Amino acid sequence: MASNEAERFALVTGANRGIGFEIARGLASSGFRVLAGVRSKEKAVLAAEDFATAKVGAKVVPVVLDIANAASIPERLGEIERAHGPIDILVNNAAILIDAPGGFSASLFEMTDDIFRRTWEVNVLGPAATMRALVPGMIARGYGRVVNMSSLAGQLSGMGAGFPAYRVSKAALNALTRIAAAEAAATQADVKINACSPGWVRTDMGGRNAPRSPAKGAETAVWLATLDWGGANGGFFEDKVQQPW
Repeated sequence: MASNEAERFALVTGANRGIGFEIARGLASSGFRVLAGVRSKEKAVLAAEDFATAKVGAKVVPVVLDIANAASIPERLGEIERAHGPIDILVNNAAILIDAPGGFSASLFEMTDDIFRRTWEVNVLGPAATMRALVPGMIARGYGRVVNMSSLAGQLSGMGAGFPAYRVSKAALNALTRIAAAEAAATQADVKINACSPGWVRTDMGGRNAPRSPAKGAETAVWLATLDWGGANGGFFEDKVQQPW
């Protein structure tokens, strides 16, 4: 972890519940100042109350950021940085899984263009827009950490049937991670960009039968967000162990 973490802002998208909430809480507990991205002013009010209850409210500020509207992200992030300060840690956590109506995955051959489009907008275009907006500033300042919350469902090495829109989006996010990491490394700045899988977690997306708590699902993301200068870049991890793409 960097020695001056208290001076750094971290942005966690989709931070008002589940894994994102626990990532934000973990970073705040580690001493970082955290901007908790949420979709609306109403969610921001509720998130502020929840972070206060979790006893990290003084270090977490909810900010409205709609990841589903990629075109608005650069301007909105500019507003956020002018109001709070430069963002040196980005956790792209916000995501959707909507190709499982009734809890059962639809076949690729039954999938609609609308489901593919909506999934792509949130799970791929949103993270791409946040990285394009924030990573150049990290490179200019000489420090940055980006964590893209992916899934083993996006591994090409183990790709199979089911959840086609979600799988394709996470495979694309993995590709974005590798491209961004390589381009950041070429600058020789201390900017590290990695992806991770939280495992199967008890959230609205994962369901009640998932074996992991949101806190457990957040651990690897917090670890990657706080890597020191000798840490990994361009990797894919679960439980802090590197995974094949």
